[in-house]
Amino acid sequence: MPIDPTLPYDRDNIFAKILRGEIPCSKVYEDDFAMAFHDIAPQAPVHVLVVPKGDYVSWDDFSAHAPDALIAGFVRAVGHVARELGLVEPGYRLLANIGVHGGQEVPHLHVHLFGGQPLGRMIVAR
Repeated sequence: MPIDPTLPYDRDNIFAKILRGEIPCSKVYEDDFAMAFHDIAPQAPVHVLVVPKGDYVSWDDFSAHAPDALIAGFVRAVGHVARELGLVEPGYRLLANIGVHGGQEVPHLHVHLFGGQPLGRMIVAR
């Protein structure tokens, strides 16, 4: 069910529970700012989710309200994960689904990192 990114943060969402250690995940990376783990329904040979630590529903919420150190730390964590997975040279895709039109399904900001094969066009040409 698509998410309305203007609604308040839901502390019972699945990513909040993963960040609190209440639900297990296949962790790739964690630091003070972010956690990265394998998607349970991968859409590419490499499909990792990178989630900032903090109560942020969307990119808008995060960019408007997160402290500068968290924003920088989250961006650095995404880059670190891509390097550690060996994706920089062949290339990879980052995707953040936001809101109903973007297809967001979990009300916690997260970035999908896809790689491990040619990914083709991002959006089919009209």
